[in-house]
Amino acid sequence: MKIKKLLLLPIISLFVVSTSFAETRITYKSAKSTSSYYQMAVQIADTIKKSTNGDMILTIEESQGSVQNVKEVAGRKGNYVFTTPPVLVKLAISEKAMFKGKGNPNYKNIRALFPIPSLTMHFVMSKKSGVKTFEDMAGKTILLGKGSFGAKEGAKYLKKFGLDGKVKLAEVELSNAVPAMKNGQIDGFVTAGSYPAPNVIEAAASMGVNVISLTADQIKSSKRTKLIIPAGTYSGQKSDITTTSLPVVAYSTTNMSDDVAYNLTKAYWDNKGKLGNAAKWWNGVSVKMLSNISTKIHPGAVKFYKEIGASLADHH
Repeated sequence: MKIKKLLLLPIISLFVVSTSFAETRITYKSAKSTSSYYQMAVQIADTIKKSTNGDMILTIEESQGSVQNVKEVAGRKGNYVFTTPPVLVKLAISEKAMFKGKGNPNYKNIRALFPIPSLTMHFVMSKKSGVKTFEDMAGKTILLGKGSFGAKEGAKYLKKFGLDGKVKLAEVELSNAVPAMKNGQIDGFVTAGSYPAPNVIEAAASMGVNVISLTADQIKSSKRTKLIIPAGTYSGQKSDITTTSLPVVAYSTTNMSDDVAYNLTKAYWDNKGKLGNAAKWWNGVSVKMLSNISTKIHPGAVKFYKEIGASLADHH
């Protein structure tokens, strides 16, 4: 009996070693746990784990923001995946803006994998306010919020488009935007997030809103990426909304093998339909958004994109 048990040990050990080799562990650095981007990370991790039968495990890490995600490349090894706007990767590599004097050779090893939902600007006005264009906002009370990308971008647009000092800025937290609009405290609010945005859904369904479209000149002046929110995205929205966005992409580094990058990228796109069924913000993502990536794509991901006939820029 003892001999039989001893004979079985090498077989059991071999099985344990082989299964551990099959499992790929990836660290996915996302955003604050309260943000929609953290929810997206959880959705990706759950879907990929199921679709690969546990062969690919993504561990989600909370982050304080996109800049921190990039800076951690300096010390990270192995399968580190993080989300950030492409512009920040470009700034890190060229040591400009917030990366000035804080360069690191590892920044040049950053490689893109796939786009995720963009930060989408929403200028949301109550139907009651009658506002349908930026010019109509003059004399109205607007909530910008504080500190967020949406707040900074919103303030920039008001100044650029001739509304500086012509609108009253409300001292209300963005989390209270919908109740404040319902009780007439504000005429509208500015928010940036993946569309459809939960607070815009709530406002549109409960009281009716106009989400303002930007003109071609305004979009050009903003120096942001044009984005179309399709008609019917929000309750009562009968036509497309033309607005701006800040693309967001999942990146890794050259520390990730070509095989892992290929398998992760393939698993993401193969399951994007399932992600969209669970949360509509995934439906705004398409292969066309690869054009927003201004630095190198991981060779493993490039292999997948070539297999599906995706168009890639020359620098890839």
